[in-house]
This record gives sequence, C-alpha cells and structure tokens, in this order.
Amino acid sequence: MSQEFTIGAQVRVVALPPYLKTAEPMPMLRPADIISLGEEGTVSDRRPGGYWAVRFTKGTFLIDSQYLEVAATPKHTD
Repeated sequence: MSQEFTIGAQVRVVALPPYLKTAEPMPMLRPADIISLGEEGTVSDRRPGGYWAVRFTKGTFLIDSQYLEVAATPKHTD
C-alpha cells in the first residue's frame, strides 16, 4: 500500500532503498548511503508510481513511499 504525504511535509527514512535516483531533469542513480537511516527531509513533489521527490541536505531524490514515514518531530515553543 502506498502512503500519501502532503507537499512540504517532513518525512523520515525508515529503510534504505537499494539505490537512490536523483530528482533532476536527467536523473542519475546514486548509492543509497548518501542518506542515512532516520534522516529527515521535505517532500517537494509527487511523482508517478508511488515515488516522492524528497529534499535532503545532500540533494533531492526520488524515493518510494515504502521507505518513508511522516516525521513526528514535536515543535517546542518556550
């Protein structure tokens, strides 16, 4: 089952895919160890086939929804 996210949502990597595909006009495959397990990113776009463009510190990658979950990071205001 494909999980749905909203554009701008913070998501967390729950499992690493075998490889990452860049979300550029000319996509390239990259090793999955560019990002780490538990790393958080921002959803920037929805792509066909259950893929999401997620912006991480080291770039924007297309990731299947099975590798992501909504990041429930509490926001504290003191």
